[in-house]
Amino acid sequence: MSKIENYLHGTFCWSELCSHNWKDGKAFYTSLFNWGYDDQPIGENLYYTMLQKQGDDIAAMYEMDQEQVTAGVPSYWLAYITVDNVDECALKAQSLGAEIIAGPHDVMDAGRILMIKDPGGATVALWQGNAHKGCKRVEELNTPYWYEMATRDTKASKDFYCSLLGWQSETKPMDNMQYTLFLVNGKPIAGMLEMTKEWPGDIPAHWMIYFAVENCDTAIKKAVELGGQVCVPATDVPDVGRFCVICDPQGAVFSVIQPDMLSSSLA
Repeated sequence: MSKIENYLHGTFCWSELCSHNWKDGKAFYTSLFNWGYDDQPIGENLYYTMLQKQGDDIAAMYEMDQEQVTAGVPSYWLAYITVDNVDECALKAQSLGAEIIAGPHDVMDAGRILMIKDPGGATVALWQGNAHKGCKRVEELNTPYWYEMATRDTKASKDFYCSLLGWQSETKPMDNMQYTLFLVNGKPIAGMLEMTKEWPGDIPAHWMIYFAVENCDTAIKKAVELGGQVCVPATDVPDVGRFCVICDPQGAVFSVIQPDMLSSSLA
């Protein structure tokens, strides 16, 4: 078990689900990952739910407002990145070609948030934590484990994030493609792959969140039984692990991975 209290600038710290159906979505994920939950009221019959592992907050979810649902916005997972100064990042992100979607603004005493759409079209949140720093556990089963960008212009995406956040990068062959690792202080914190012409044209650039599981195939079976759909079948990546891309019953896409380097003793 590895608990964490603070995050370095430029590291991923939080994962948040915006779902068409909060109640059914909560039932799906708590069953799939054996999570507990803490429903925090944010309005009339509205809740911000802390998804928990053994009492520790590891992700969150809430219900999408009806206006967005009517507009055709799909359910989605949103990745958060810790930054030292959200307001400075907002100015810099704009100067680098990003679009400000929301913020910067305070979320009570939890922290200060900025949501942006990067020049390639992927949405991500930047977080300056105060009372709430982020996920309480890292490198454990049934917690967010890896973040991966899929983009149609890897050079532009690399230049943007490295300029904005000070990331280092290295690109190497992996499973018949070029894969870019992003690093903070020499430690890999995220990856990036190119969306080739084989990808459907209606899939935008995006950040994918991977959740670590003890057994990928068992997790797939359970997800399907709970109403999820397999988008990318279980696939082995040498020296990395076995993963699968899944769409939950409300339409949000995420991945599960059985990492080669993560011991089941950390469950």
